[in-house]
Amino acid sequence: MEEVVKTSIEIPRDVLAKVKSIATKKGTTQNKIMNDLIAKGIEKSESKIPEHLITNKDTYNPNPERVMKMAGVIKGCKPFNAVELVREMRKGE
Repeated sequence: MEEVVKTSIEIPRDVLAKVKSIATKKGTTQNKIMNDLIAKGIEKSESKIPEHLITNKDTYNPNPERVMKMAGVIKGCKPFNAVELVREMRKGE
C-alpha cells in the first residue's frame, strides 16, 4: 500500500461542496475524489503537450538537447514523407 500522510489545507466552501457532490454521485469518499483530482492536476501541469495531440509520436522529442535547429522552406516537385526525412537527418547526428 502506498504511504499516506495527513495534512491540513484550506478549501473554498463551494469547491468542497462540489467535491462532496461528486463523491456522493460516484459512491466514494471525498478523500478519494480530492486525491484523484490533485493527481490529475499534477500530471497535467508536468506534461508539455497532451499525448493525444501528438501525431508524430515516433519522431517527437521534447528534449531541448536534441531539438533540431532548422530553418527554411523546401519546395519539391514531388511529394515526400517528412517523417522519413527527419529520421534520415537524425541518423547523421
